[in-house]
Amino acid sequence: MWVTMTVDTIGRFERALEGLEVGVERVAAAEASERIDAVADAPAVGAALPYEDVSLPKAVTTEPTTAELEAARTGVTPVGFAIAEYGSVAVESTADGAEPIAVYPDRHVAVVAESDVVPNLSAGFDRLADGFEAGRDSVVFATGRSATADMGDLVHGVHGPGEVHVIVLEDR
Repeated sequence: MWVTMTVDTIGRFERALEGLEVGVERVAAAEASERIDAVADAPAVGAALPYEDVSLPKAVTTEPTTAELEAARTGVTPVGFAIAEYGSVAVESTADGAEPIAVYPDRHVAVVAESDVVPNLSAGFDRLADGFEAGRDSVVFATGRSATADMGDLVHGVHGPGEVHVIVLEDR
C-alpha cells in the first residue's frame, strides 16, 4: 500500500528535521551533486545513489576500506524512505555498506527522493513491509543526531553521527 505524498508532508518533514537541529534542503536532481559536495567535509565516503541524474561527487569514496571509513568525516547515503511525522530516515542495507557509512562518520548526508517521504509511522511500516517482501530485510532508522542521556545530561554525537544533513530531491 503506497500513501500519496503531499506538499504538506514535505513541509512537515522539514519542520521535524529543523526541530531536531538537522540541516535540510530541497534541491533539483541536476543540482544535487553540487549540493552534496558543498555539505560533505572531506574525507568523505558514500554508497551509490539510485536516483536518475544524481551522482556522488568525485571526492566521495565509494566501497571504502575499513581504514577509509574510520578516517571519513562525512558519510553520504541514499534513504529508502523517510517519515515526516518524526523526521526519521530509513537507511536500508545495501551491498556497498550504506548502514556503516551512515552511522560511523561524524556527519551523515542523507539523500531522499521527495516521493519517498511518507506522512506517518503507519505509512512507514507499509513501506518497511514492502521492502521485506522484496528481500530487503535490514534497515536503520535515524531520527536526528545521535544522542544519549544515559549518564546524566543530554550529549550529542556519542554514537553515530553528531551532525546530520538531509537533501530532499525534488520529484521531476
